[in-house]
Amino acid sequence: MRALSRALIAALALAPAPVLACATCGCSLSTDAAAGYSSQPGWQVNIDFTYIDQNQLRHGTGPATAGEVVDHPVDPVAGGGEVEKGTINRYVNLGVTYRPNADWGFTVVLPWLSRNHTTYGDQDAPFTPSEIAPDQISGARLSGLGDMKLLASYQGFLPTHNFGIQFGVKLPTGRYGGQDAATGAIIGNPAAFVSGPMAGDALDTSLQAGNGSADLIAGAYYYQAVSQDFDAFVNGQFQAAISHRLHASGADFRPGNQLSLSAGLRYEAHPTWVPQLQINLLRKSADQGALADSLDSAGTVAYLSPGITVSLRKNLQLYGFAQLPVYSRLQGYQVFPRWTANIGLSASF
Repeated sequence: MRALSRALIAALALAPAPVLACATCGCSLSTDAAAGYSSQPGWQVNIDFTYIDQNQLRHGTGPATAGEVVDHPVDPVAGGGEVEKGTINRYVNLGVTYRPNADWGFTVVLPWLSRNHTTYGDQDAPFTPSEIAPDQISGARLSGLGDMKLLASYQGFLPTHNFGIQFGVKLPTGRYGGQDAATGAIIGNPAAFVSGPMAGDALDTSLQAGNGSADLIAGAYYYQAVSQDFDAFVNGQFQAAISHRLHASGADFRPGNQLSLSAGLRYEAHPTWVPQLQINLLRKSADQGALADSLDSAGTVAYLSPGITVSLRKNLQLYGFAQLPVYSRLQGYQVFPRWTANIGLSASF
């Protein structure tokens, strides 16, 4: 059981965060750390559900108000700003891993997402309460396939197999696009607002199911038993776009780079259930391009993430996590979650 649980920690090297198109939100948890990963040759199938409700308007390290967004804009020349109401994200990630031997692993992750977004739109200074009246709310809904990831890991550096690297790509398989602010032309195949004053306008490019970019992914991990009942781990992953399909002059978009770091402990005194605690850090740089909200898409966040894994039967595990934000420093004004939740099921054969 200890060998299996250590291997579960190593699964962090194969555990991409959900493919999210939000700004700086709950994107850092690696749920496959508890998904029954084994270093033995064979297959592993993992399916998990992630829920993120971005319902808190924040700026810097604290909360913000609609009045601050309008009267104290990040860009003083604009003389106002967009007052977002909230975004509810639901993700289902299907991951399939094949290990031909103890050193190598290959993973495909297919995300499906459903997103509801509401906003009061761009408001001119000075702020008045009528600007956030119910009849000013515009809403958009979308669902579909997100951007797929192809990943490989190698952990043959040490005889103990407790150090490894990860590398791979994110592909632009999700629906993407936007609306040229200058001409109003629709670029790509974006989802649109379906209600409110903005009905018919394209939803923000960063909120589409995909973002049109191909990204490189690189990471590393290490784990070690620290006592009879506790194992510890640390890992990191970096992701950066190397090409983007939205590249026309005046209608381009490149997502910001992301760096995630995680560390945690697993308590392994019980054979059928394993509590664990993670600390997850995420740093995201600003999106770039004419279709990007460059002033409101960067930040650094930290989460405290308790979770538990339960063995339902041999080679079948159920796991759940909660992410609780403990620190955030956000550029501009962004809607941010008060908590996020994950639940998943993993089988190996």
